[in-house]
Amino acid sequence: MLKYIVVASILTLSAAAVAADAQPGYPTKPVRFVVPFAPGGSSDIQARIISQKLTERWGVNVIVDNRPSAGGIAASDIVAHASADGHTLLLGHVGTHAFNPHLYKSLPYDTDRAFAPVTMTLTQPLVLVTAAGSPLQTVQMLVDSAKAAPGRLNYASAGIGSPNHLAAELFRSMSGASMAHVPYKGAVPAEIDTVAGRVDVFFDSMLSAIPLVRSKQLRALAVTSAQRSTTLPGTPTISEAGVRGYEMQTWNGVFVPAGTPPRVIAALNAAIVEILRMPDVKARLEGDGARLIGDTSAEFDRYVRAERVKWGEVIRRGNIQAQ
Repeated sequence: MLKYIVVASILTLSAAAVAADAQPGYPTKPVRFVVPFAPGGSSDIQARIISQKLTERWGVNVIVDNRPSAGGIAASDIVAHASADGHTLLLGHVGTHAFNPHLYKSLPYDTDRAFAPVTMTLTQPLVLVTAAGSPLQTVQMLVDSAKAAPGRLNYASAGIGSPNHLAAELFRSMSGASMAHVPYKGAVPAEIDTVAGRVDVFFDSMLSAIPLVRSKQLRALAVTSAQRSTTLPGTPTISEAGVRGYEMQTWNGVFVPAGTPPRVIAALNAAIVEILRMPDVKARLEGDGARLIGDTSAEFDRYVRAERVKWGEVIRRGNIQAQ
């Protein structure tokens, strides 16, 4: 009798193993990669590099879907309400997951509960710039001038609630510098007026600022990251320049709908982290001043939650609301 029980148990275990192997793999159909930015920008370039590499790896098309509207809410909403099977991805960023929950009175999803983090892809500092002919030579000169004549100096932004707006608000609150906010409808007109000297300073993106700094149309006063940028090694951090403890960096990361199976998230994480470590990918993306990350989903989750708390405090102190 014991012999039959052992044989039956072995057959049962073997059948279970075969059934597990027979389960559908991942992915089983084309994957949609939703990007809350217009084509051509640094985030879109990043998404297209990752999607191409995933397509080559899996033999299944990974299609970039650009949805640049409503501060990333439209793109986030698509993914928040998609099937939780790993076939719809979001290239989230500091705005979608740290700013928006505090900038907007209501969102069509719960940012804290609607998404599962996969991995952070990269971080990128902003650059505090002024016109090449500006009398402002250093961060300390900026702070001293802003304190001496409150409200006389001003700073540009790409709009209320944009990363450069909130970088300036954090700078203002930590340094005590009093500056007027001049919001523009996008980063390009803000940058144009900074070059022309019509506004005093602008927290610009690395991608946009570097050519203008190198051509001596803009002067870089400092970078916003905790460490100096390898792209602008001679430019100090804001913390080094006198505003101790200041740090602000934009970041991107991949999210999927909450409820996506852990095995799918693990497969996505492994694939994307491997892609971020490829020499050609590093050369292309780090050349724009970014730092590639590729962390675990748990590490990314902790980082996003900390960022949400940090920027929530900045937004509340500044009484900032999206329009």
